[in-house]
Amino acid sequence: MTNLAIPTSSNASVNTASVAASTTSNTSSSGSAASLTQADFLQLLTAQLKYQSPTSPADPTQMASEFAAISTVDGINSLNTKLSNLSASTGAAQMAQASSLIGKQVAVAGNSLTADNSGNAIGAFTLANASQNATITILTPDGSIAKTLNLGALPAGQQSFSWANATPGSTYSYNVTATDSAGNAVTATPYTVYTVQGVNLSSTAPTLNVTGSATTIPVSSIQTVLGAS
Repeated sequence: MTNLAIPTSSNASVNTASVAASTTSNTSSSGSAASLTQADFLQLLTAQLKYQSPTSPADPTQMASEFAAISTVDGINSLNTKLSNLSASTGAAQMAQASSLIGKQVAVAGNSLTADNSGNAIGAFTLANASQNATITILTPDGSIAKTLNLGALPAGQQSFSWANATPGSTYSYNVTATDSAGNAVTATPYTVYTVQGVNLSSTAPTLNVTGSATTIPVSSIQTVLGAS
């Protein structure tokens, strides 16, 4: 009768060590342990099962934990891939949104007016309630009154105004005063209006190059879009 050689615990340990050394060598040549794939984990698990000691077989609980670890790594890899695809899609959507604003007038928080080369300046504001009378007071940089515009009665919501006799290229500030039919003050929120010239891609998210400002503005700061210039 042929005798079957059963690996002893010491032989199994030697074999396991050999496999571990071989696997470690392969891992070192291809990358760090952090870059192990699902196939690498399966290879390690197969080697563990193949060279386990007959007198001390693998613990089922430990094996279950290892299977769970494999599933976790695979899930993380899949999630990272989906996040990368989502990030690329979001970037493209932001670029498309920013590009669609070129040539349009956008309003951001502020109360400044910048006259174009023809001396035209445009401002915008919102009224919390309808007003019986609304007045725009435009101020020069030294605080003197450059112009007063009486806009009359206005409904609640977004409003805009223009001034055609400003000094080309000059920047002014303005205040909005509004009252209702009972003479009570109506809350007005002013905006600074810019014309979008182009899109800047040097930042993490697209920003806008606008007339009258040397600093680009983020798309997220836009309160409203007035329309084509």
